[in-house]
Amino acid sequence: MIESRKLVPLCCAALMALSGAALADGYEYEGKAMAAPEEGRKFTYSFGLAGTSDYVFRGVSQTDNDPTIQGSIDIGYGMFYAGVWGSGLDFGGPPPPGFGLDAQAEFDWYAGIKPSWNTHTFLGKVDFDFGVIYYTYPGADDDITELDYVELKAGYSSSWLHPNLTTGTTVYWSPDYFLETGDVWTIETSASFEFHEVRGIKPVISGLFGSQYGDNGEGYNVDGFGEDTYYYWNAGLELGVGGITFDFRYWDTDIGTAADGSVCAATSFCDERFVATVSVSVP
Repeated sequence: MIESRKLVPLCCAALMALSGAALADGYEYEGKAMAAPEEGRKFTYSFGLAGTSDYVFRGVSQTDNDPTIQGSIDIGYGMFYAGVWGSGLDFGGPPPPGFGLDAQAEFDWYAGIKPSWNTHTFLGKVDFDFGVIYYTYPGADDDITELDYVELKAGYSSSWLHPNLTTGTTVYWSPDYFLETGDVWTIETSASFEFHEVRGIKPVISGLFGSQYGDNGEGYNVDGFGEDTYYYWNAGLELGVGGITFDFRYWDTDIGTAADGSVCAATSFCDERFVATVSVSVP
């Protein structure tokens, strides 16, 4: 059976520190330049809409390798944030009765805080992200097992190696994962490099390496043979043009070709693939 690993507004923690706070614009005060006053707390909001050739979550296709539409609404106030993200789903083939794998949509609700810490050392500013995500599948026929689940996350990101290079790691933990498969940990480490804008186009290259750990005794099964750990990774190029972003990304996992367990209903759900996504955000 397939495991629905939903996005999480996963990889975003690794991109939080692309812009550092520079006091006095890099100048010492000599009566000519003064530090800009620090902005107080303010309310922010954004709306996002995207079309993707395949909804891949933690290396696993959630749409049977088919395209879908996704959208999000986000609000923030100071370090606090909250939002909802939605996507179409297709787990492929007729699902076992009562397992809820006939779900056609997913909505993820999340909230948290993003504090920053200026270390005043070579590490510079470190951004943190502590939050909770509630993955829901409205309309799913899940009388036997429960699809909905909760994850807690804690992550950090920093640009200490280079002002344009952001690196970070985020840890996710669910006390009872998708399909009630018990305690599951996920660890993701990512990096992104933002190039200078060229003729209105801002290129960013990024990559991610993740791993997930479960308990086979509680029903977590990667490959149908009792494996309770797997690894996944991606690498890609983003091109930002105004409020529109084009993302071209390669995904793969280490799940074997005989996969028929809880992660993959078929090998094609977890094998290598290229995914193209176009998204727009307002404002």
